[in-house]
Amino acid sequence: MSLLKKSLVSPDQEVASPEPSPTNDRRFNDPAWDQWPYNLFRSSFLIQSKWWEQATQGVWGVDPQHERLLAFGAKQWLEMVSPTNSALFNPVVLKKTIEEQGANLARGMSNFLDDLRRQLSGEPPAGTENFVVGRDVAVTEGKVVLRNQLIELIQYTPTTAKVHPEPILIIPAWIMKYYVLDLSPHNSLIRYLVAQGHTVFCISWKNPDASDRDLGMDEYLEFGLRAALDAVTSIVPEQGIHAAGYCLGGTLLSIGASAMARDGDTRLVSVSLLAAQTDFSEPGELSVFINESQVALLEASMAQTGYLTPEQMSGAFQLLRAYDLIWSRMIDEYLLGDRRPMTDLMAWNADGTRLPAKMHSQYLRRLYLNNDLSAGRYPVAGRPVSVGDIAVPMFCVGTATDHVAPWHSVYKLHLLSSAELTFVLTTGGHNGGIVSEPGRGKRQYQIHTRAAGDGYMAPDEWQATAQTHPDSWWPAWSAWLRERSGDVVAPPLMGAESSGYPTICDAPGEYLRN
Repeated sequence: MSLLKKSLVSPDQEVASPEPSPTNDRRFNDPAWDQWPYNLFRSSFLIQSKWWEQATQGVWGVDPQHERLLAFGAKQWLEMVSPTNSALFNPVVLKKTIEEQGANLARGMSNFLDDLRRQLSGEPPAGTENFVVGRDVAVTEGKVVLRNQLIELIQYTPTTAKVHPEPILIIPAWIMKYYVLDLSPHNSLIRYLVAQGHTVFCISWKNPDASDRDLGMDEYLEFGLRAALDAVTSIVPEQGIHAAGYCLGGTLLSIGASAMARDGDTRLVSVSLLAAQTDFSEPGELSVFINESQVALLEASMAQTGYLTPEQMSGAFQLLRAYDLIWSRMIDEYLLGDRRPMTDLMAWNADGTRLPAKMHSQYLRRLYLNNDLSAGRYPVAGRPVSVGDIAVPMFCVGTATDHVAPWHSVYKLHLLSSAELTFVLTTGGHNGGIVSEPGRGKRQYQIHTRAAGDGYMAPDEWQATAQTHPDSWWPAWSAWLRERSGDVVAPPLMGAESSGYPTICDAPGEYLRN
């Protein structure tokens, strides 16, 4: 122990130390990394990282996909061997170990064994018991007004005396449970919209099992989007609908809206796409997991089970943010011995879903591999659709640090549509950038509206010129919806039993709990 104490003594008492090297790597933010010999460990690691970064880029004769795979593999290896991950080379861990006489490592071992037990028994992570669906999260009041083999449709109870006549239909992704948009009351986007005087409907997707293996993209359009639109039209008749899609739900909405425009269906008065891609030519880091061989491997695996497991999907997303989701957590909980406090967003993220084999295969092949939607090849009812046919105003949100739908990729909607398009770029990632309630610190967004028929502006030029605003983008979206809505009226009734849409049960329904 005396040797450990000696290593933490200020270097100017022993050996002259080089000047600390400035770094933007937040792994080394603690001032202890500026002291000898830890500054040498840091410098050596950063130099090695830079070398590997340069060595895996621009290699002659290497296919770009293989180059990305090589760079990704090198990055994962470097994340693993970082000195921050070692109790012997991390001065923060060493200092705490000395101060607590090793009690932190004992707590860390206890945390590790608890996590291992939970994983082996299929239990959720520690702390998720504080975020129970229907009690702590997904608590906005409403009724399930439609249930079929694929969805439950929730109509939310109005909280204002009058509402805008045009309802909002939200289509979340089926790779996640919808209540990311209805977390705790303070950060629920759905609750916020209801409080702004909107009639809100939201799809809750069924968590599929092996019997749903043959559900494909066509079924998600027919029994998902179209069934929900028919229900909303019956409950709020003679009114246009503001449709909003998040992540893959936005991609589905863009497909469905394109087909509606092609077929003369005029029920939509606006389309909002939240962190949703319509062009997959540059899907970002996720592309390292999506090529012909890996899709074929997934298809072989899904042929056995009938679905993609939550663990298969979450594992890929964790590797995209390995430091945030794996290594920094291991340092905090296993070396420093401090359990990270569970949040509603983290608890939701641990509440995974399965994906039907047929749908997931079609999604990967048609959209990621073939990019059929942006090329005008995606078929609906036997005929291809084009996003360019959508003529209603569009509101599109990209998030600055999105690893799933990079904002440059989301921005490509400008190339596909000549309709009026309001684009927002907000701070945060794929989930945190969307779940960004007003009053949350260190948030800002940029916004600009391109009038219908105006020329194209490249994304970097857009970012350099678009006006920046502090705080959340939610009020800007609500104002945008109000401008395209009629004067307020009395709220509609809950459900429409005479039209076949009775109130079945209270929100959040049954599908969410499976």
